Amino acid sequence: MNVKRIFPVIALAALMSQAVEARELKALGISMGSLGNPYFVTLADGATARAKELNPNVKVTSVSADYDLSKQFSQIDNFISSKVDLILINAVDPSAMASAIKKARDAGIVVVAVDVDAKGVNATVQTDNVEAGKLACQYLVDKLAGKGNVIIQNGPQVTAVTDRVKGCKAALASAPQIKVLSDDQDAKGSREGGLNAMQGYLTRFPKIDGLFAINDPQAIGSDLAAKQLKRSGIVITSVDGAPDIENALKTDTQIQASASQDPWAMAQTAVNVGNDILNDKAPAEAVTLLTPKLITRDNVGTYSGWSSKR
Repeated sequence: MNVKRIFPVIALAALMSQAVEARELKALGISMGSLGNPYFVTLADGATARAKELNPNVKVTSVSADYDLSKQFSQIDNFISSKVDLILINAVDPSAMASAIKKARDAGIVVVAVDVDAKGVNATVQTDNVEAGKLACQYLVDKLAGKGNVIIQNGPQVTAVTDRVKGCKAALASAPQIKVLSDDQDAKGSREGGLNAMQGYLTRFPKIDGLFAINDPQAIGSDLAAKQLKRSGIVITSVDGAPDIENALKTDTQIQASASQDPWAMAQTAVNVGNDILNDKAPAEAVTLLTPKLITRDNVGTYSGWSSKR
């Protein structure tokens, strides 16, 4: 018997067996910016649903970072300690989380960023936020017939927000008679922040024709401020397509449109991408972009919304 020949054949067979053996998703860790926001709740629910389709026995741990950097660091450490296979992260700070993400990847964990990009992740799944900003602000331009005083109500400087503002500015640039009164105030991504920022604008500027808010909560807060100060004739647009904005588009508000995201589809895609990477199948692109759709008063009746499981 030729022993030298048999051993390489056995070794090759073992390697081939390892190569085709699927790595099962047994544990998933999800860290969202804030589970007080229905958008992130839908993200977590969508990810959980898809993970359970892949493995009914998967253990899913979903936590809220509450926009606290140190809290999110601790959450990633906990995921590493509990030996999850995959982490979905909505990074509180896309740059500052890089060391925690590296630590997780060094431990053999796949890390996929959702909604906003983050340094060092295996992949990112998010809305095409540049396009979302363009859609919302082109609608603003059209409603104002290309002229008037407009505000870009900014927000936390994560990639999702900066991309929306970039897209908005591109749309407004096509209308030279549009004057941007303000574009750099951070309204904190919240209803209260939008209300406070809008109160300031309405005090400073006697004539405001339009406002683009970087998300729906800010838009709703801005509309409330305008009501309180009895200012009308302002076209308000935003991004998200949240349940609250559906109601706003159907009732007596100055909110006219929102470029919708699909957090359910985003989460399901992120789990699919992460599971593929676990099994040595890299995504075609490092960043997967989902296409937004503009929801207006005219088409909100046919909008399926966030709660629809797809």
